Amino acid sequence: MSKRAIGFWAATGFLASELVTGGILELFRSNVAFGIVMTINHLGYPIYVLNILGVWKLLGALALLVPRFPILKEWAYAGVMFNMTGAIVSHLCSGDSVTKVLAPLMVLAATAVSWALRPASRRCRTQRPRNEA
Repeated sequence: MSKRAIGFWAATGFLASELVTGGILELFRSNVAFGIVMTINHLGYPIYVLNILGVWKLLGALALLVPRFPILKEWAYAGVMFNMTGAIVSHLCSGDSVTKVLAPLMVLAATAVSWALRPASRRCRTQRPRNEA
């Protein structure tokens, strides 16, 4: 296995585990370890957002791990980027300290590494322009 493949799977494994864990905790509205409900309230979002985020995180992890479906993977990567940048901005706009953005920043970095190192079989093929006659 090449260094590139190891890097891809390490980043993708971390990313998928974070998405699955986060998705489950959000769907169950866990307040025990991470204070998810308290955080979502503090940021000013309605509680039902946890249902949406939880389901999409689980589906995103699934999309990243299953073979084929490169367009679906691109959407999953984009969704994670939107979610994590939204979390970072939300924390900063709510007056939270910079330490609150470290977790979403780590997930954002893992997303970028996974995307950049993904093998050709997981990339979208570019279409050639048609020859106009």
